[in-house]
Amino acid sequence: MNTFIHKYYTANANISFAGGEGKRLVILGGGESGVGAALLGKKVGYDVFLSDAGMLKANYKNELITAGIAFEEGGNTEDKILNASLVVKSPGIPEKNALVKQIKAKGIELISEIELAYRYKGGSKIIAITGSNGKSTTTSLIYHICKKAGLDCALVGNIGYSIAKQIAEQPVAWYVAEISSFQLDDIKYFRPDVAILLNITEDHLDRYDYKFENYIDSKFKIIENQTEQDCFICCDDDEVITSKLRLLTTHTHIHPLFFSMKHEIKKGAYIKGDQMMLRIQEERVSMSINDFALKGNHNNYNTMAACIATSVIGIRKEKIREAVQDFKGLEHRMEHVATVRGVDFINDSKATNMNSTWYALESMTKPCVLILGGTDKGNDYSLIEDLVKTRVKAIVCLGLDNKKIIAAFKGKVPTIIETKNAKNAVQSAFELSTKGDVVLLSPACASFDLFKNYEDRGTQFKDAVKEL
Repeated sequence: MNTFIHKYYTANANISFAGGEGKRLVILGGGESGVGAALLGKKVGYDVFLSDAGMLKANYKNELITAGIAFEEGGNTEDKILNASLVVKSPGIPEKNALVKQIKAKGIELISEIELAYRYKGGSKIIAITGSNGKSTTTSLIYHICKKAGLDCALVGNIGYSIAKQIAEQPVAWYVAEISSFQLDDIKYFRPDVAILLNITEDHLDRYDYKFENYIDSKFKIIENQTEQDCFICCDDDEVITSKLRLLTTHTHIHPLFFSMKHEIKKGAYIKGDQMMLRIQEERVSMSINDFALKGNHNNYNTMAACIATSVIGIRKEKIREAVQDFKGLEHRMEHVATVRGVDFINDSKATNMNSTWYALESMTKPCVLILGGTDKGNDYSLIEDLVKTRVKAIVCLGLDNKKIIAAFKGKVPTIIETKNAKNAVQSAFELSTKGDVVLLSPACASFDLFKNYEDRGTQFKDAVKEL
């Protein structure tokens, strides 16, 4: 193993954190991350109490009962919360929350679940992936490559399994973690050994006072605590990222490894013709993009990022090559559901922002009936207007309030209709399509107006397709 690679994952000067003996840990929110934090807190000795303003899912409630962790649901009891030594906040709870303001006013330390996990991960290493789009795919691909290479690793974070729970129940040498901006907002010492920033486009602006700069700052917190021993990987084609890098004066010790589809990169990866060139120090590797399991320009970016990250930690190029060729895509992300009477149905329910839907439309090679809508997060629909004009023959709105979508595309597509459930949306889209078309569910919106989450939306879409 060459010294360039070796320096990135040896001596990790972690700050030492004592156990929680005699200290009270309060968890706000009883979802996956909250319960994971509670289990880890209990393991390291804290007196743990979990509070959720809503009702806990049965499986999470059972986990807390089995672990002997006190909890409440259906409301927050201030007296039981404001006596905490440390509070872990669910990423879904905004800073504007009244209880959060009280916690901060009392000077109680408030952190995220990934921060708690970092403090008790021991000598394990973290590959952390963030970005507005492509996080889940890139995280899953990196994990697939690591598993193929025989690393002791786990797939954790925003992708579904709490990193804190993994550390509490089955610690491993490497954590491959999908990290959201909400999780990064409440870090203090969190420091990934390898950090990846895929892209930054306008998203979650409702959470960031409708100021794009606040969202950008949140994403860049992934490198806030990195040292020259660590590795930062980012997209050289993303003007938001490169502009921010030029403004940073406190991270001069960080020298990113870039990936690009527009020009050659000295250290990192780039695509020239149909070849991906991987350059990590002296070693140069070439792979045909035609062999990649993931197709489309957006996935070429994801694959380059994954190849750089796994190469940096010492995985052999043969294993990387094999893994990118046999990787299976994610559910709810450009997932082919079925072909019914010559019409393809694609489930891209995970597309909850404009950029994701832009990428989905950009990859379309057939006429498209687009299912769009849900809970708007400050969307600017003009971003997809050109693609809609050239590739979309009809829009089926799936949401409670579709006025903004209708206003944006009226007169720009021949047909726009409204539906209030997945079954009607699928049936309507099918009736509007002909043999050789694609029905694409790529909503560009959150799902909470009509569905539990984007998974529920995607599942109901697939069920409706199967009933045709």
